[in-house]
Amino acid sequence: MSKWFYEILYRRFHAPWDIGPRQELVELVESGRIQPCRAIDLGSGTASNVVFLAQHGFDVTAIDFAHAAIELGWKRAREAGVSVVFIQDDLTHLQHVQGSYDLLVDYGTLDDIPPRRRDLYMQNVVPLAHPGSLFLLYCFEWELGWWERLLTRLFSAFGSVMVPGEVEQRFRQYFDIEKIAEYSDDAGWPRGSAVYLMTRL
Repeated sequence: MSKWFYEILYRRFHAPWDIGPRQELVELVESGRIQPCRAIDLGSGTASNVVFLAQHGFDVTAIDFAHAAIELGWKRAREAGVSVVFIQDDLTHLQHVQGSYDLLVDYGTLDDIPPRRRDLYMQNVVPLAHPGSLFLLYCFEWELGWWERLLTRLFSAFGSVMVPGEVEQRFRQYFDIEKIAEYSDDAGWPRGSAVYLMTRL
């Protein structure tokens, strides 16, 4: 979706994905599989994940391209009494983020980028990980029907779905990939999603 869509959404409406920290992230942190470290949220949105991480001892940076999201995140971090660095930036053309991180988190950002621009995301995001870094990625993922493929061609400015195998194709050169969760609902929408925990090679 375009930047203006999110600017309006975060200022005037309640985002449907504003449901608190995501289940997989909570389980990984509370189980000790992911330990407190230097973390970055790639598309922080309503800041639920970054506030959760900061509350559990992580040194957190949050990136979003929508100024309204940055304002909302800063407000929620302040209300929670935690310290988070918020940066407005574009993950396909980073200008204000430097260094590398021990944990990268992306809940629904890569799949929202139009397919023709996802290579730019890879070029900008992969350097943020060093050997051993963990990357937690959530995305909509299912085999597109003919009408979905047609819509994707007609409206190439929009993303929303990763096709099966796309995550492996894009990341296997750089990361060891583990799919830790998969959901499907053929009768509803989204029709499927997947969660990957990847380790930088």
